[in-house]
Amino acid sequence: MVSSEQRRRQLAREKFERQQQRREEARRKARRRNSVIAAALAVVVAAGGAAFATGAFSGDSKKKPAASDSPSAQPSQSAEPKMAIEAKGTYDMALKTNAGEIRFAMDAAKTPHTVNSFKYLADKGFFNNTKCHRLTTQGIYVLQCGDPQGTGSGGPGYTIPDENLTGLGKAGADGTVTYPAGTVAMANTGQAHSGGSQFFLVYKDSKLPPTYTPFGTIDAAGLKAVQDVAKEGVEGGAGDGAPKKAVTIQTAAVTKG
Repeated sequence: MVSSEQRRRQLAREKFERQQQRREEARRKARRRNSVIAAALAVVVAAGGAAFATGAFSGDSKKKPAASDSPSAQPSQSAEPKMAIEAKGTYDMALKTNAGEIRFAMDAAKTPHTVNSFKYLADKGFFNNTKCHRLTTQGIYVLQCGDPQGTGSGGPGYTIPDENLTGLGKAGADGTVTYPAGTVAMANTGQAHSGGSQFFLVYKDSKLPPTYTPFGTIDAAGLKAVQDVAKEGVEGGAGDGAPKKAVTIQTAAVTKG
């Protein structure tokens, strides 16, 4: 017989996965829209006979806004960046936020594609001045960040493969594993290999299907900062939504450990 607690956790997981699927649909629409815009630009350039070069990021305006003024725009590329890290050892990611500094160590040997992508994005200022848009306080216990739009539907324009899915052990009879407090894992759309830039910080042991790449471990000070945000709860008193205490990533940096 399923207990009320097990049922509550199951409902929370199902809601989590439905939201990820909606995010993927929004991303597909955005990619189609960007393809149309790119085609239109190509026609204009050809007609004008002018040279045209794209930078690492694109946005609504021709000039990329300064990091101190607004969130970074999304990269225009459709393929993940070339491998540019040492596929061994650790890399450290430092998030300076208005709620305190959150640091976590990333294992490049177990999650090379994920670490490489995060270093690439951090080096480009992708995460600067972005909001952690989602806090969940029932069933699962996570703070989700990494969307430049702050809506849950944004990403870098490319996806990366799943990695280290067996790193937390074998799934139990309920199809889940425990993501321990302090774990940093990739959000996805519910489909394999659909991670982008969004990630979640686990502030209390949470049971989830082993389909979310675990790639980092938060230090003690960073975990306390996330837990303090969680104590404030969700806007409107719900169990899932924007955190009542707004969290903005001011800067993000990745260095070799």
